[in-house]
Amino acid sequence: MILSDKAQRTYGRDAQRTNILAARIIAEIVKSTLGPKGMDKMLVDSVGDVVVTNDGVTILKEMEVEHPAAKMMVEVAKTQEDEVGDGTTTSVVIAGELLKRAEELLDQDVHPTVIAKGYRIASEKAEEVLEGMATEIDISDDELLKKVATTAMTGKGAEKAKEYLAELVVKAVKAVAEQGDGEVVIDPDHIKIEKKVGGSIEDTQLVQGVVIDKERVHPGMPRRVEEAKIALVNAPIEIEKTEFDAEIRITDPNQLQAFIDEEERMLKEMVEKVKASGANVLFCQKGIDDLAQHFLAKEGIFAVRRVKKSDMEKLARATGARIVTSLDDLSDADLGYAGIVEEVKIGDDELVFVRRCRNPKSVTILIRGGTEHIVDEVERALEDCLGVVPAAIRDGKIVAGGGAPEVEVSLRLRDFAKSVGGREQLAIEAFADALEVVPRALAENAGLDPIDVLVELRSKHEKEGPNFGLNVHTGEAVDMLSAGVVEPLRVKTQAIASASEVAVMILRIDDVIAAKGLGKEEAGGDEMGGMPGGGMPMM
Repeated sequence: MILSDKAQRTYGRDAQRTNILAARIIAEIVKSTLGPKGMDKMLVDSVGDVVVTNDGVTILKEMEVEHPAAKMMVEVAKTQEDEVGDGTTTSVVIAGELLKRAEELLDQDVHPTVIAKGYRIASEKAEEVLEGMATEIDISDDELLKKVATTAMTGKGAEKAKEYLAELVVKAVKAVAEQGDGEVVIDPDHIKIEKKVGGSIEDTQLVQGVVIDKERVHPGMPRRVEEAKIALVNAPIEIEKTEFDAEIRITDPNQLQAFIDEEERMLKEMVEKVKASGANVLFCQKGIDDLAQHFLAKEGIFAVRRVKKSDMEKLARATGARIVTSLDDLSDADLGYAGIVEEVKIGDDELVFVRRCRNPKSVTILIRGGTEHIVDEVERALEDCLGVVPAAIRDGKIVAGGGAPEVEVSLRLRDFAKSVGGREQLAIEAFADALEVVPRALAENAGLDPIDVLVELRSKHEKEGPNFGLNVHTGEAVDMLSAGVVEPLRVKTQAIASASEVAVMILRIDDVIAAKGLGKEEAGGDEMGGMPGGGMPMM
């Protein structure tokens, strides 16, 4: 015996078939969500929480995928999400189709390494074709940036307010954009997203500053402060406990009173230091003692305690304040400015709004919606937009949407394959066929005939140019650039590169050795890898 009797081995064509099947099932699950007419999925976890979405990466994250090849497909979606924020479904669907076409070649006795080589050549050529058909875009072109955002939002739960939300996203991205070394630097982390159920999607607002999900620490403090001078303190405003065990022996009531008076004097001194700096608003990352709260209220200082570190950093960027770690160091030079700091009741919660900052390099989008599911879906749509708009600005290039890039690349790859020759030519042609899965899926999801659509698209590309894609509402091939359906170049290049890489990786596996008892133990006795709590197995 070389392997343990608990190990299970699958090798050769069986291993390849099993892996390809698992990956293709993942692609099939998300395929119906693609495009403006895509359907939604309802995901119910083991404790009964429900997620309703058509966002590819969310679906794959929520599913409890067990098969190792299927997990690789989930990784493709996660990479796409991290790199660009959109195109997760596209990348997974293309990967699934590449494997389907590869399986047909394997049945014709084409060796996996030949297919892998052909796919790599095709992937590089595809990137070259996409670069050639890209259009320039500039940070000052608000209209085109809004179109990039609305394209990313189309087909999602936020679609009914996509024009309004796209405008908010573009304003937010431009607010946090900074020039550095001849290029535009945009960190989407500087755009905070805060969610509150209530109102409608149209009540979503952009705050030129920061919204903190906290309330002032004392009811005696002012609810609203204008011309706010803001202190950010990363130190407790309370009597610190000693680092070691200490015992204080008091033999006289006067000693006890002196002890209490000294504590009170120390707290009063801390508040005096805040007042002396000129601050009328205090955000503290640590705690504020009850007595200190009373003294701060008497001085008319608006204070918030236990503010998250990430929120403190956003406040510093928005107001221009410096975070100090000792009250002794707090001075007028460390204070930030905001036109208004106020506590606002939204729904059942109190929120602190810091707005009208002079040149905020951190802003907040406050999402509203009728139910929790709607708010969550709007958040997912906005996160996609906050990925694609910065990507379009950074690269300065966009391509048409609606399946246009895939059809163009497919046509050019077929011409290119003839010049390659050898068995790799078959793999390049298979790659070209696989890319057409995107316009085909868009047509199927819109209830159109995919063959008719593909024939018309190919004809338009040959005669009229590379920007013709499918208008799913009319079923016609139209110029997508003119129609305003545009995506960042990086969405397409990343999707095709990731899909080809994972397809090659899965194809090259010819042996799977697995510990036999693993699935059983992890899934609580379900050999198929089911969900805990007796839910349906996902794989």
